[in-house]
Amino acid sequence: MTEERTEPTQTEEKDEKNSTSEQRGAIIGVVIFLVIVIGLFVWGIIALFQAEPTQTAKVRDIFIIVMAFESLLIGAALIILIVQIASLMNLLQNEIKPIMDATNETVHTLRGTTAFLSENMIEPVVKLNANLAGLQRVLELLGIKRKIN
Repeated sequence: MTEERTEPTQTEEKDEKNSTSEQRGAIIGVVIFLVIVIGLFVWGIIALFQAEPTQTAKVRDIFIIVMAFESLLIGAALIILIVQIASLMNLLQNEIKPIMDATNETVHTLRGTTAFLSENMIEPVVKLNANLAGLQRVLELLGIKRKIN
């Protein structure tokens, strides 16, 4: 076995270069974003240690309020997720299962039909053709030729 190796066309090379440059740009963007987030985090920690205790308490209170709001959003998302899972289970039990049962019944019916046709139609036709071929061969051996119109 030999494999033919084809050279990439110019458009394929350009597409490859574009995809690698896009990937490189995406990676650089993510790295820059992470550096900015880490820098802001470090700056925030430094600012909290240098600030007055009352200002730190205000930031703490705001952070607690934000976390409470976030936990409410997560709770709402979980409730929506549970409702969606329940509707999916309902769909699977009440709609998909009957369709699968009907499909299985159809497959069993088709198996029975093909077995019936095989036994009652195809086998006799095959036997008849075999007998006719044997008769034709016997007639050829006896020297009797069939006339073709």
